[in-house]
Amino acid sequence: HPRLARALVDGAPRIGAARAAEITALLAEDRAGGTDDLVAAWRRARRENDRAWRAEVRRLTAMITPAEGEPGVTGRPTDDLAAGLIVGLAFPERVARAREPGGRAYLMAGGTAADLAAGSGLAGSPWLAVSSADRPAGASSARIRSAVAIDEATAREVAGPLLTSAAEIGWADGDVVARFVERLGAITLAERPIDRSPRAVRAGGPGDGTVPEQVRAALLDGLRRAGLGLLTWTRSATELRERLAFAHAALGDPWPAMDDATLIETAGDWLEPELSHARRRADLASIDVAAALRRRLPWVVAGRLDEVAPERLPVPSGSRVRVSYADPQAPVLAVKVQEAFGWREAPRLAGGRVPVLLHLLSPAGRPVAVTGDLASFWAHGYRQVRAELRGRYPRHPWPEDPATAEPTARTNRRARG
Repeated sequence: HPRLARALVDGAPRIGAARAAEITALLAEDRAGGTDDLVAAWRRARRENDRAWRAEVRRLTAMITPAEGEPGVTGRPTDDLAAGLIVGLAFPERVARAREPGGRAYLMAGGTAADLAAGSGLAGSPWLAVSSADRPAGASSARIRSAVAIDEATAREVAGPLLTSAAEIGWADGDVVARFVERLGAITLAERPIDRSPRAVRAGGPGDGTVPEQVRAALLDGLRRAGLGLLTWTRSATELRERLAFAHAALGDPWPAMDDATLIETAGDWLEPELSHARRRADLASIDVAAALRRRLPWVVAGRLDEVAPERLPVPSGSRVRVSYADPQAPVLAVKVQEAFGWREAPRLAGGRVPVLLHLLSPAGRPVAVTGDLASFWAHGYRQVRAELRGRYPRHPWPEDPATAEPTARTNRRARG
């Protein structure tokens, strides 16, 4: 096997030609012999002096030049470290660390979860070099069939090409997480928080000045995952969004869409420049959303919002009543019946394209009728409303002909109706 041959040649100068050949021969022929402890299997093979295994050892030893076969370090590595060196050099992605102290569950550098069998003598080893593993059908993790206990220094050495150190900034657990992480493949070796303050970034820290852009990307990811609720939607911001949504529904482009998907997709535009200065979730919550939404308006329509979707409308009594655009297809004006006297038809918005739906209220502010056709209501529906309410609210006028009556927002103590 090419990997074993390379491990043999690379490992021999560290542990000696004979030991490297013995371990490699054991791996090549999978001679674990019913134990998951590779070192125990190696020692048994030496005791039993298996002829086939010895023949393979001699063949492999012959592949190593005398210079390569001389250990280049002082002292003799233990059997565990010697075996771990060869296994790790052959299969660096199988170097594994225990998920928790004393446990049987491991994570390999290649990202595979693996477990030792119950009762394994290797259980509790902080690090393993796994020589053989398989995944039973339907299992969530692999089963370690053969391995050797190693230390972290050996793990770092044999899996050196998998070592990485980098700033990692992303959205996790509901906020921006910024840390400097050292990994051995999928195994996290160490991590520490990154100072995301502008001062630290200017001074030059982990990320070499890329931290602001990474934080910005993390915040946008947070908006995609958690939604627009990360922003603070004041009444002003909510009502402005609803007015703009109505304008888009009634007139289309260039009035911008205001649905969640569009706002999230374009957040990198309309949330600037505040977004680039934000460092955490709390900074998103402090953005003036109403001001940011107005940045979505193209200049050609920016000055027409009050014309197309006015915040308030005048009613016959002289009051100016707030319009609700919660349903962009049907804006609502809630007004007391007495303030609408003399109104022959409901106002229209968006250049006359969309009629306002009137919610006519009792003097106590409770809805008594919903209509978009005032003439029909005055002629028919009003009679029943008058009959039901004039006795309950005698201080309010209830004329027989509301279409010609004087509107008022005040009570009339002398009113008899």
